[in-house]
Amino acid sequence: MYVERNAGEAISQERRHPGQPDDRALGRIVQCDGARATVAAFADGGNGVANGLWTVGRLISVNLGPTRTVGLVYAIAKADRVWAFDQQNAIEVSIELIGEVRDDPARGTPLFDRGITTYPHIGAVAHRIRARDLQAIYDLAGRNAITVGSLSQDDSIEACIAIDDTLNRHFAVVGTTGVGKSTAVALLLRKALAARPDLRVLILDPHNEFASSLPDEAVRIDTSTLDLPFWLFRLEELTEVLFRGREAAAEEVDLLRELIPVAKGLYRNPNAGIYTRRGADPMTADTPVPYRMADLLKLIDERMGLLETKNDRPVYRSLKIRIEAAVTDPRYRFMFSSRLIEDTIHETIGRIFRVPHQGRPVTCFEMAGMPSEVVNSVCSVLARLAFDLALWSEGRLRLLVLCEEAHRYMPADKRLGFAPTRHALSRIAKEGRKYGCSLGIITQRPGELDPTVLSQCSTVFAMRLANEQDQAIIRSAIADSSASTLSFLSSMGQREAIAFGEGVATTMRLKFEKLDTALLPGAAGKNNADHMIAGNRDVDLAAIVGRLRNVPKAPESSSFGEPVSPLRQAGEPEFRPPVVQSRPEDDFGYGLKPTVFGVRPQRD
Repeated sequence: MYVERNAGEAISQERRHPGQPDDRALGRIVQCDGARATVAAFADGGNGVANGLWTVGRLISVNLGPTRTVGLVYAIAKADRVWAFDQQNAIEVSIELIGEVRDDPARGTPLFDRGITTYPHIGAVAHRIRARDLQAIYDLAGRNAITVGSLSQDDSIEACIAIDDTLNRHFAVVGTTGVGKSTAVALLLRKALAARPDLRVLILDPHNEFASSLPDEAVRIDTSTLDLPFWLFRLEELTEVLFRGREAAAEEVDLLRELIPVAKGLYRNPNAGIYTRRGADPMTADTPVPYRMADLLKLIDERMGLLETKNDRPVYRSLKIRIEAAVTDPRYRFMFSSRLIEDTIHETIGRIFRVPHQGRPVTCFEMAGMPSEVVNSVCSVLARLAFDLALWSEGRLRLLVLCEEAHRYMPADKRLGFAPTRHALSRIAKEGRKYGCSLGIITQRPGELDPTVLSQCSTVFAMRLANEQDQAIIRSAIADSSASTLSFLSSMGQREAIAFGEGVATTMRLKFEKLDTALLPGAAGKNNADHMIAGNRDVDLAAIVGRLRNVPKAPESSSFGEPVSPLRQAGEPEFRPPVVQSRPEDDFGYGLKPTVFGVRPQRD
């Protein structure tokens, strides 16, 4: 027991003198079992005015001589449910035992242990916990720590997390919409990058909001700036693109599995004959080796012309139409541009994963407005590459893959989502820490997230959750000795979170630091909206429709096509057809010439 001094005075850690009166105590233990205890106390000082010493969510200490048992108040009740104004009001305070504090004679400081060696006896005195004991509870014992906010119980005490353990063993941030998840993640990223300069971060950002919170550290990548060659896709990822998220036809997938390795062999040896092409080759459809769509389509044409494939020609024709439709689709320019035919894997990986990072170690892959089949395939490729890079770099490359709206990629229902994406992210969750590849999960619906992935996150920041199913998922992940802490999940304030797991010393209720307004996620879009409200309120419908169509405007220069007067007709004097000059970037990687006045693309 310690002496309670006036505010502003240093708190002595010496034991209370036996002669000091006990009226400074808050209450006494009247019931105790293996995990909980009940304290008998008074809610007022006898004048009918509540003193406010007992509140739900506070930590208290129980004096046991050489040790002080720490308990969390999770319920307060008055037995008769009647308030008396002429006498003191007796109350029962329910506490959960979470550990004990003892003094270290060598260092002269208190030490906290999660276990309970000596349980409180009946009549033991309960006090408000001392500031130094409170600091000892959340002390990280010399681990590499960062400060992310302050304790909710005492804002003068910093809330620290062990950043190495948080990253190496994965983490999750969960909470309902609008509680500040993105702001908390932006704060964690800024602190983590300052503590770990060697860290590279890939953010799968479906709302295009994180780049504004990391203006000096992040590089934006979207479909207009992304270069991700189609030959980097595995067969199942390419199939997702070709079939637009629908179930793939088994016959067409088998043809791709057979012909893609042949096309890769043609790229490596263009002079090979037809029989050489069909010979055995160690490459498979999943080998990341370049090939040309022109060669693949040529192989399909050759097969259609063979007599023995007469009955299979509809399958070949359907596959050919799918490939041509995908290649000419403007949404897939980042995959099928002709400049991506060459072996550019070094430049692609270096730019996406920031090797070297050149002062910007964060990549924000912005996916707002992208078709779901594109998002599925690209996220699968990026997650797979992240793991492979960490694996083959032998731990020298430290990567963090951060998944916003993670329940979209890794749903609990196996029938939903894209299986390769789920498998790639699950592989990082299960094996990534061995090779330096970490996973960060952000979701507002932990109940819809794959429980296998969530169970691999050793540190969880649980913000306000209103859904009972989501709360049950979090309760199943927390230690029994801290289960009562989660009773506050539905009533926590903005920026508040309950942190538990390997990254903290014990379960901690904290409030995150405030970020500067200009660094809030999505601040750029909000500023633009505020500017529009303050200024011109007119809506540019033409611009909105142009973005909706996502089709580039036809170039006006004569290098693409020469305009012809609509008054001239074929057969008239001085009439000449338009001259089309093909550019390399209009080749789409397989020999199609650009369309002119509605004429279908023709093959060379």
